[in-house]
Amino acid sequence: MRRRGFLIALALPLLAGCPTATNEAPKAGEGGKLKIGFVVKSASEPWFQTEWKFAQQAADKYGFTLLKQPATDAEELDRTLNNLASQGAKGVVLCTPDTKLGPTIVAKCAEKNLKLFTVDDRLLDADGKPMHDVHYLGISASEIGKMVGQALVDEAKKRGWNPAEVGVAALTVDEIETCKERTDGATEVLLKNGFLEKNLFKNPWKKPNDIPAAVDAASTILTQHTDVKKWVAFSSNDDGVLGFVRASEQKNIPAESVIGIGINGTTAKDDFAKEKQTGMFASVLLSPKTHGFSTAEMMYLWIKDNKEPPKETFTKGQLIDRTNFKEKLKEEGME
Repeated sequence: MRRRGFLIALALPLLAGCPTATNEAPKAGEGGKLKIGFVVKSASEPWFQTEWKFAQQAADKYGFTLLKQPATDAEELDRTLNNLASQGAKGVVLCTPDTKLGPTIVAKCAEKNLKLFTVDDRLLDADGKPMHDVHYLGISASEIGKMVGQALVDEAKKRGWNPAEVGVAALTVDEIETCKERTDGATEVLLKNGFLEKNLFKNPWKKPNDIPAAVDAASTILTQHTDVKKWVAFSSNDDGVLGFVRASEQKNIPAESVIGIGINGTTAKDDFAKEKQTGMFASVLLSPKTHGFSTAEMMYLWIKDNKEPPKETFTKGQLIDRTNFKEKLKEEGME
């Protein structure tokens, strides 16, 4: 109902982007500073907190005001965009709580004269296809998924595991394009390297930033397949894999019988710092600095100097584990 209400409230002509009405330089906000919104779908998720931190660094460097706001659903997003406009913001960097809201978000930004730059999750059009005309920065999802898959293959081989006897657990979020590409990429590599499709157990994960929800999804897999003694696990981010690891611990499965590899690095690092190895073996560290600082910087230059950013920018990642995570996090400015 919330999403429906948002759609009704935004029954406007659908536009391809969110340009300002004119090419004139925007008026400054209070204190003479230009204002830019940065809206994320979860203020409690470490990844988004880190994005905000780096976006603030861009604001400090260029002297604009960053308005950091969470929006966890369609209704809250509608209010947030209204509030940003009323505060004098001229643009918004956005990770949407619902990719299917694409056309209505675009129309809302046009109505409020907010330039729009999407980050992390790409907006979808009315047919469920990516909106390539909306500026977007995200990860090279398929390639990073394949990186996860290859790392799982390599570690299983190092441990002397027979792939045909190993359970493959995937917590999926197929309704979000970038999430599906990650898990599809990992699946492709595993199946090409001797892991069996009959031993591939997928379960949808309804709250992709909620570890307890991931524990529930993983527990279902483990309860249904108690005969499996060794597991490799992956998901769209660290939280999904941590959910599987916590569920395996609850089932008294030894840590050495689980190889979990996440994506992000922002929450996996807590397990890497533990005295004893857990089932959380590694993660692909992404670059929240690029996703936070660079998007805010590009938005600022787009508004101030009319320097339009590329329509699509894709970032890569690097594998981290207990042996190198401190060094790599420091290199990324995350420690």
